[in-house]
Amino acid sequence: MPEPLANLEIHPLTPERWGDFETLFGPHGAYGGCWCMWWRLPRSEFSRQQGEGNRQGLKALVDSGAPTGLLAYLDGQPVGWIALAPREDYAALERSRVLKRVDDQPVWSIVCFYVHRKSRRKGMMTALVEAALAHAAAHGARIVEAYPHDTDGNAPPVSTYMGNAKVFRKAGFVEVARVGPRHPVLRKYLSPDP
Repeated sequence: MPEPLANLEIHPLTPERWGDFETLFGPHGAYGGCWCMWWRLPRSEFSRQQGEGNRQGLKALVDSGAPTGLLAYLDGQPVGWIALAPREDYAALERSRVLKRVDDQPVWSIVCFYVHRKSRRKGMMTALVEAALAHAAAHGARIVEAYPHDTDGNAPPVSTYMGNAKVFRKAGFVEVARVGPRHPVLRKYLSPDP
């Protein structure tokens, strides 16, 4: 792990860590009141409850114990987030015509990252992906899927909220589909088929 991340810890988001999540996302819920609900809701519902409604929606999921993602802490401060859950938990992803299922295999999906601006370009995304793979495997996942942006590294953070393809490829993900010139569907196989 690069030296700047020597004091990094990554933990699942739990009710006890909710305040840290709110601190990281700030008063606007990361990007425009999203609160990481974009892929979990039909678009009309997401728009209707944008902001506070989305915050309450994610909090209810966290309180229920549903998988939502992992929080990264650097020197005890929340600095990064990766959203990870079984694909079927993401209603908008399941309905997507662009990101439709590749096949009928059960997968866990990585759909979002948020890294505090002071912690960017230090290897945080790589550390979050590694932790997400371990977390998914510990919960029985055999395949983790991601839908990142293929970029040369100069894209603004808001356009790479689903990740950078280079990071996933370095972690052993392979391309299984492509939905546009810059949007591969990548998978990491955690265990062989039974």
